[in-house]
Amino acid sequence: QVQLVESGGGLVQPGGSLRLSCVASRNISSLYIMGWYRQAPGKERDMVALGTSGGRIAYADSVKGRFTISRDIAKNTMYLQMNSLKPEDTAVYYCYVILGGSPYWGQGTQVTVST
Repeated sequence: QVQLVESGGGLVQPGGSLRLSCVASRNISSLYIMGWYRQAPGKERDMVALGTSGGRIAYADSVKGRFTISRDIAKNTMYLQMNSLKPEDTAVYYCYVILGGSPYWGQGTQVTVST
């Protein structure tokens, strides 16, 4: 099992930046899939970015060129750098991993992009 704790959300103006962090309760070097999802009010939870231990990364079309996923194995931490934020990026962002074939989610962190 693994516990995931996100942080870094908040209120930001359009065009601004935020960096989300996800700290895992165990070493992440062996995790094959790690990533971020988001869920806006009244909508389904959608993939934002997914990465594999082999270095493959996929981004949702809506965030390509603006968001970057990365990880620091020494800190058991995954990041989502979000630049050029838009109001439509407003959502609860969830950290996600697959361990032993089972999915695990963090509790979510709210990101609000508004003037």
